[in-house]
Amino acid sequence: VTFLISSKILKSQMTRFRPAAVAALLQLLLPPNAIHSFGYGKPGFIAKSAVTTFLSSSSSSSSPIHHRPKTATSTCLSSASVVDIPTEPIPGMRPGTSGLRKKVEVWQGKDDEKNKHYVENFIQSLLDVAKKNNGDEMLDTVVVAGDGRYFNAEAMQIIFRVLAANGVSNIWVPQHGIMSTPAVSAVIRDLDGGVAQGGIVLTASHNPGGPGEDFGIKYNEGYGQPAGEEFTEALYQRSLELESFKTLEGMEDEVDLGAKPGTMFALTSTSTVKILDPFGCYLESLKSCFDFEKLTQFCQREGFSVLFDGMHGAGGPFARRVLVDELGLPESSLMRCDPRPDFGKCHPDPNLTYAADLVKKMGLKADGSADTDATTTSLPTLGAANDGDGDRNLIAGAGFFVTPSDSLALICDNWEAIPHFAKAGGPKGVARSMPSSAALDVVAKARDIPCFSTPTGWKFFGNLMSSKEMFDKRDYTPFLCGEESFGTGSDHIREKDGLWAVLAWMSILMNKNEGVKEGEPLVSVRDIVNNHWSKYGRHFYCRYDYEGVDSGNADKFVDLIRDTYIDKDVSAVPTSPSGIKLVGGEEFSYTDPVDGSQTSNQGLILNFEYPSGDPARVVYRLSGTGSSGATIRMYLECFEKDASKHDQSAPAALETLAARALELVKMEEITGRKAPTV
Repeated sequence: VTFLISSKILKSQMTRFRPAAVAALLQLLLPPNAIHSFGYGKPGFIAKSAVTTFLSSSSSSSSPIHHRPKTATSTCLSSASVVDIPTEPIPGMRPGTSGLRKKVEVWQGKDDEKNKHYVENFIQSLLDVAKKNNGDEMLDTVVVAGDGRYFNAEAMQIIFRVLAANGVSNIWVPQHGIMSTPAVSAVIRDLDGGVAQGGIVLTASHNPGGPGEDFGIKYNEGYGQPAGEEFTEALYQRSLELESFKTLEGMEDEVDLGAKPGTMFALTSTSTVKILDPFGCYLESLKSCFDFEKLTQFCQREGFSVLFDGMHGAGGPFARRVLVDELGLPESSLMRCDPRPDFGKCHPDPNLTYAADLVKKMGLKADGSADTDATTTSLPTLGAANDGDGDRNLIAGAGFFVTPSDSLALICDNWEAIPHFAKAGGPKGVARSMPSSAALDVVAKARDIPCFSTPTGWKFFGNLMSSKEMFDKRDYTPFLCGEESFGTGSDHIREKDGLWAVLAWMSILMNKNEGVKEGEPLVSVRDIVNNHWSKYGRHFYCRYDYEGVDSGNADKFVDLIRDTYIDKDVSAVPTSPSGIKLVGGEEFSYTDPVDGSQTSNQGLILNFEYPSGDPARVVYRLSGTGSSGATIRMYLECFEKDASKHDQSAPAALETLAARALELVKMEEITGRKAPTV
């Protein structure tokens, strides 16, 4: 017997069956082993998780419904009661490009008595918006996971109580509460057929953790994608009018996050927390993209080695599961892969500054140039690093650093090496964040692939990836995208994915070495990149970060650029002694090609020209990922077609451009900063 729900009706009416009603109806009419459920794509229009709960006693292994494991245990924590707690709006809860980030003491309520219910206020505001967007029905299944930073476990217990009190039936949490951001997206999309309607991710990404450092919460919607601007703005507005939040009182015990996967904790008669295996869905997602059998064989090849730096973040255990347990690399291939609340006192941002230990072990100097004292033959073939929540990546070869923009362009040009793209005849669309270099554009044009330049923020890629499944428009999948801030990913999930990028590079190396005989030197990362530059030219690229700038001064800085150079006649601006000429200024805005939404004020661009006629540009923008003060980011890019000049380090090649750009915008005069933080 087939239970079929018309997806077209559900989508057009945006209706949702009440879980208990669906389950009860099926229980009465159909034997458990005869049930097959079909839902429209992803928004959870059929409440399959509720059906699973009601019919979990079925022993049929042929049923497509995922049943509760026989080994699972179920614990009732207490006879807690739902209460409404009066509260007041807390200012400043507007999420940035990837969630809300504040100092951890703000979230803990230690900095101000008014903030004592900071977590509760934020989650209640989030749930109110999610409920409204769901036809005024509370979400049925929500994932809660974090990157393991300080306050992660405590915040989770608070969130469980608020979710249960608001009527969320199924709360899924990974064992130990730790899961990389890309893995959360995979769970939302795929676990139990994709019934989860959202995910609350406790992370401040690449920002440091621990007392006095950063904490954050972001929300992913039903396709696994970061919440869009419409959702986050509605959340912020709701936070300004909130008068109460729901929670549980009377819970004698907390959820044991260390319990075995499959263990269930009943918070109320209708709300349960279930402990998940953190790795399963994500691993299957990666296996759908890459040939693990061939990669395993390549990893045993003489002369090939990998060094992966987990930076004590959530990505470390996933790297061990994939690189060591699946592909057979030795444990010595890993460094700092045990998650720690303070990230081992390090700043978990995979760049040349904060991944200094890996950079040195790869035979590189702090500026990314080769350390001539290092012996290349003794260095790892491939070096990589993740950030705090495992979605960013750094890629390096022996004595060779690959910029994120070059990495994205090279993956695009070598799509034949990656099964996810190869089986579809190549990517059907590619995209980069506007501040990233134009290296991708050149490849996409040569290979006739639609290419998009979007504002910074992975949510903008999400619409392009989901153009067909969400909006019934042109299908751009398989899709490749990336941003200059060390983010790369594909449509296998709806987040950037650090480990995916590592496997992509391993696949490219495997492909380039197919004709190399045993005992002969392997084609290296350096060889691959140099050949790419010879073919397409090199886009020298560098980013300067000025962190913790006074917000007032940061605004003055932006105002000066906008008032002096943007859409102004700059013909009177003198050419620098080095011959670099300012040719114009513009402010980047974006009209989404999928849903038509418009985003403005996304970056100030000054365009230059070198004496050779080669173009260059400098982009200035305020980052939305900091927790205090302002971060001014300056992106420098110049194109060089002369192959004899390609071996320069990027900072050296861009030095004169940087000096001219800093002079024009009066960086030191306005901010007091003589040099960038990073």
